Parts: sequence; C-alpha cells; structure tokens
Amino acid sequence: MNGDTSKVMSIEMAVSRFMSDGAHISIGGFTLNRNPMAAVYEIIRQGFKELHVYAHSNGTGVDELIGAGCVDKLEIAYAGNGKTAATCIRFRKAVQEGTLKVEDYSNFMMSLRFLAGAMGVPFMPTLSGFGSEITTIWGFSKEMRQADPKMADDKLLIMDNPFGIWGDASKVLLVPAINPDVTFVHVQKADTMGTCRIDGLTFADVEQVKASRQVVVSCEELVEPDDLREFPERNQIPFLHVSAVCHVPHGAYPTAVYRHYDYDSDYLRAYAAAAKDDSKFVTFQEKYLYGVQNHQSLLSLIGQERLDAIKADARTGYAVNMKRG
Repeated sequence: MNGDTSKVMSIEMAVSRFMSDGAHISIGGFTLNRNPMAAVYEIIRQGFKELHVYAHSNGTGVDELIGAGCVDKLEIAYAGNGKTAATCIRFRKAVQEGTLKVEDYSNFMMSLRFLAGAMGVPFMPTLSGFGSEITTIWGFSKEMRQADPKMADDKLLIMDNPFGIWGDASKVLLVPAINPDVTFVHVQKADTMGTCRIDGLTFADVEQVKASRQVVVSCEELVEPDDLREFPERNQIPFLHVSAVCHVPHGAYPTAVYRHYDYDSDYLRAYAAAAKDDSKFVTFQEKYLYGVQNHQSLLSLIGQERLDAIKADARTGYAVNMKRG
C-alpha cells in the first residue's frame, strides 16, 4: 500500500502538511453523521487558529473546533447535535459573546455554493432565500470581505431575471462559490489512490471535495484500487480530487457512520453538559482532547464496551437498541 501512486499517510501527517493558521477549510458530514472527527481533533491538538470554516449542516465537528478557539469565521446553514443540543452549545455561546463571526445561509444555498465551487463557476442562481432575513442580515461586513481575497465581496446578490419573467420569477438570487483551501471528509471505504465510496446519504460531501484545493479523506476501510474497480458506479469521489488518504477506523466518532456504527449518545450528552459551563468544558477538553495522544487513544479511553454498544445492526445500518435521548 505504499507504491508510487499511494496517498496514504497518518491523519497527524495530513493535518500538519495541509493545514495552516488562517486557512479556509470545509468539513463534511451532516449534524450527527460522518463528521471527520479524527481530523477535527488533530486540528485542535496541533493548535491551528483563526480558521475560516465552511460547513453545510454540521454538529460536534464544528462545535468542538469553535470550543477549542480554532475558528474565527464560520459560514453554515445549521449547527446542531440532535436531541443533546438542538443548537450547538459552544457555537451559540461564541455568537452571543461576539467571539465568532457567522454568515448564515439556507441548506439549499450552501449546497449550491459548494456546487458552484465544484463546477468552477463563480456563483449559482436560485429563488431560495426570498422572503427571509437571510437576504438582508449579513454576518460579515463589506470591509471584512474586501480585506480577504478568498472571500466574495458580497454575501449574495439579487438581480433581474435576464430572461424575463419565468413563472413568478422576475428576480433571481445569486450565491457565491466556495473554494476551500482544504476539505476534510470521512467515508466508509477508500483506496490507496484516493477513490472513495460512501454508503448512504452523501450530503454535500462530494461537492465539497470537488470544490476544494486540497482534500484529506479519512476512512473506515482502506483497500487496494482493484477493490473499488468492481462496481465503480458506487464510487462518488474520484482519486484525482484527493490529496491524502488516512485509515482511521471509527474516525467519525462520536458521530455516526452508516453501516459501521451509530453516534455515541453518552458522549454527546456528557459533551453537552460540559459545554454549558466554561470550567467543566476545560476539564472535558483536558480529558478527551489534550489528554490523549491521537484518535486511537481516545477510542481506548472510551472503551470497547461502549464501541460495541453503538455498533451498527447489519440489517438497518444503525444501532437499533441505543438510547437516543
């Protein structure tokens, strides 16, 4: 697995190689599903700061980056951890205290922005957002945007429909493309060259990958290229987009990976309880983030009994008897 075409490396090496302070990064997954947590925890442990983060709708990945003081700006549709936190707690606290700058879009708008980036076009037109305050409330000022050449000068633009009135659409709304410096995603299976196969919903991960300048993939299973050449129609991410492949079983823990394991409701409840109190949160971080050397050490701390309890049922793809409250 170390031939000339292999992109395999440790998650520690990938983060160190492709990350920098102030980078514009994107993380994949959706709320409680397939957050690239091994990468998130490594970004935190390596101490990267002033990050500009893009996400579709994310959960603990975004929240723990914010809680660790890594994020300066965030563009997102929604941040929540299911029943444990309808709105991510450190995210909400940072917004309320003014320590985090946030630009708010709808889920569909974020999907279109990543799609524009993937297509190599500067924007996408939509009717989504009309009638809402998304069009009038900006989280980033014009001056802030113009000071960063990686940011669009405007949150969005509204223009007359150049083809005349179509239905009731006399105007269209334009949302700017996203092209991150680095995107991190976690998948079920990847080969050594970087071809990836995602089981279940892909969310916006494929578009995020294709929009990004560099891509770090962590995976549950690492295989040789011939393995994914069988049934190639099941592969969503071509190797040419991927910069690094990191074999990290349970690399999305404590979020879920369809057909492998469910999210850990015990961890997320403990996280939510700690996140509400600054001193308890520091203690939590010292134990689960800075008190472990790497993701495998975190899993050892969690224990095999807990990992077995969230193992996915072979028929349904998730843990059928898990307490989710």
